[in-house]
Amino acid sequence: MTLMFLMVVLYFLPAIIAHNKRDSSKILLVNLLFGWTVVGWCIAFVWACAAEPQTRAVLVPAGMVVAARCGCGAIEPAGAHFCWACGRRL
Repeated sequence: MTLMFLMVVLYFLPAIIAHNKRDSSKILLVNLLFGWTVVGWCIAFVWACAAEPQTRAVLVPAGMVVAARCGCGAIEPAGAHFCWACGRRL
């Protein structure tokens, strides 16, 4: 049972590495469809390691007063008590 779990984790290692990358769904698809071949798995692995992380843009409406920045980098509106991104108390 443990061996089977480790084999599944190893098979989907490129998709696990790419879970927070920009092309994560495409890497998962390549890994799922062509991962059974050594070449397909290697392509998915290299792509997962080289892919750029997703960028998160925070849009602040015009005229909104920005009171604080959280430790995670999120911009908080005036009067906020908790960070919208990580939930920390401000």
